Amino acid sequence: MRVWIDGRVLESPHERAVSVLDHGLVVGDGVFETIKVEHGRPFALTPHLDRLGRSAVGLGIGEPDLDAIRSGVAATLDGQELPFGRIRITVTSGPGPLGSPRGDGPQTSVVVTEPCDRPPPVSRVVTVPWPRNERGALAGLKTTSYGENALMVEAARARGASEAIMPNTRGEVCEGTGSNLVYVLDGRVVTPTLSAGPLAGVTRGILLAWADGELELHEEDHPIEVLGAAEEVMLVGTTRDVQAVERVDDRELAAPGPLTRRLQEIWARGSARSPGLWGLDG
Repeated sequence: MRVWIDGRVLESPHERAVSVLDHGLVVGDGVFETIKVEHGRPFALTPHLDRLGRSAVGLGIGEPDLDAIRSGVAATLDGQELPFGRIRITVTSGPGPLGSPRGDGPQTSVVVTEPCDRPPPVSRVVTVPWPRNERGALAGLKTTSYGENALMVEAARARGASEAIMPNTRGEVCEGTGSNLVYVLDGRVVTPTLSAGPLAGVTRGILLAWADGELELHEEDHPIEVLGAAEEVMLVGTTRDVQAVERVDDRELAAPGPLTRRLQEIWARGSARSPGLWGLDG
């Protein structure tokens, strides 16, 4: 693991380097991105940095220095053997008071790169009763205010699952705590619309583009109860890519199903045919 913060690579990832008054620590006032690394190369770095900038502006903390952050990514990758890993980029509003109002200091930017295990080929999910507010102030932004996500995923783990699927305030399928959802209903492949409140996932967006003309992905909204009738369910996310789901709540599914396998094949071909998405300029 290597850590870069505001232009400096730390000697140890355990070195104390962020102020106790940093507003990201005090009230979760920040944004972040996670990027997959395969064989030392980050995937879709530029789309992730673009979303980081949109989230920061949407949160009102201003545009991050993306060139500096890109340099931080390079610095943390340098010298590491990473068959598979992840990069976590965090930008906060910087030092502030012990309350909700912000200070006027500079942003804090942190890049951490580490090896990690590949997710398993199949997963289990549970639905949870807590809704995502599709009209909330943070809707569509990838912020560090992830307390409710942490609660939900721990509730899922307690039930033998790796991900929690939440509804929105209208009771429609929304998203997982760290993934977008795709499912098969009456033979049709469906993913929730962005107006339902899910994060506009980078992997989701790339998958929609790569599947266009080969397999129709319908963006539409349904009550969360439809997952009890879905023929196939899959999670789509940065390290998961397209991951089959073998159980939803207490209902077992054949995984991967035929349409899940087709989307996995589309993803694999697209990844191989898109060298421009790989690397520090990708």
